[in-house]
Amino acid sequence: MSERRAQAWAGVDAGKGHHWAAVVDETGATLWSKKIDNDESAILTALGEILDLADEVHWAVDICGTSSALLLALLAAHGQQAVYVPGRTVNRMSGAYRGEAKTDARDAYVIAETARHRTDSTTVDVPAQLAADLALLTAHRSDLVADRVRMINRLRDVLTGVFPALERAFDYSSHKGALVLLTGYQTPAAIRRRGRSRLTAWLANRGVRGADEVAAAALEAAQAQQTALPGEDVAAQIVAGLAEQILALDDRLKRIGKQTSETFRTHPQAEIIESLPGMGPILGAEFIVAAGDLVAYADAGHLTSAAGLVPVTRDSGRRTGNLHRPKRYSRRLRRVFCMSAQTSMMREGPNRDFYLKKRGEGLKHVQAVIALARRRASVLWALLRDNRVFTSAPPVARAA
Repeated sequence: MSERRAQAWAGVDAGKGHHWAAVVDETGATLWSKKIDNDESAILTALGEILDLADEVHWAVDICGTSSALLLALLAAHGQQAVYVPGRTVNRMSGAYRGEAKTDARDAYVIAETARHRTDSTTVDVPAQLAADLALLTAHRSDLVADRVRMINRLRDVLTGVFPALERAFDYSSHKGALVLLTGYQTPAAIRRRGRSRLTAWLANRGVRGADEVAAAALEAAQAQQTALPGEDVAAQIVAGLAEQILALDDRLKRIGKQTSETFRTHPQAEIIESLPGMGPILGAEFIVAAGDLVAYADAGHLTSAAGLVPVTRDSGRRTGNLHRPKRYSRRLRRVFCMSAQTSMMREGPNRDFYLKKRGEGLKHVQAVIALARRRASVLWALLRDNRVFTSAPPVARAA
């Protein structure tokens, strides 16, 4: 049996079906390197073998998602803490080691070596039940939104090929009545045969608001096109099917949005997060998922840096003062603050005043939004620290 080390570093190249783990000692020598199936018994077996190699094992993984969820949960259950080594870092570090072949075993070794040499890697926290629920709900909602955008684009493309006037008549991404219309009528001839009064009644019976205006716009488009284009019948079937799918998807999005909001509002600081103008329950849920444990942010600067809202210097030779977006940051967290900033500046108030002030200073729209997002991140951190809701009036200083 080999001698037990004081410390060892374990790198895991995570995958859906299996992982590859490599363990190195203080000199970088490989102590253990094996393929591990992504199931509980195999992971526990490997975990026992690795923990027997050293008194203290430092863990590192390259994926913090569904692929590594079981692995991370089992590590946490055994009192083991892992850090996250991004794939970009692994690729860069690979150049420092001999050989050009890319294998799971080599990647795992590089991950372990990266953890051994670098101490600035982000700690991976296994989410609590609420955070896990919100992560699943927000991810599922994002997938549904992406599916909806894809189907809307496809519907418009098919409709343009046979009935361009009707495609131009409505904004199908936000007009439910237009989608209802397409479930029954997709060609100029069909709309003309129905007529305005009967089409209005048909739409009204299906709960369409402003049924008469929708019918009038559709009939106007039908009168503008008297020619039947090739493929019209097949295109009509496809358009009707897509419209039905989009309407069904809207119902699913409404349900998932309601569930996400209800789950988010069980968070002890949900009221504080939602009190910040522009930060609704959906963005609030995404903030909780993206930010993780707020204890990790010692001050507001750490939160804004994690969101990629603080520029970093990229000087070279005689070129100084070059500021750029950092390469290592949470894109999801940045999106939360930028989206909420854009929403908040649309209404009168301090957020819009700050945005206009920055535009007056010569900043472009995107630069002004980022400046507002950075300011809002600092405000939210202070609100959460003090456990108080947002008010437009500045807080009263406490007496010493």
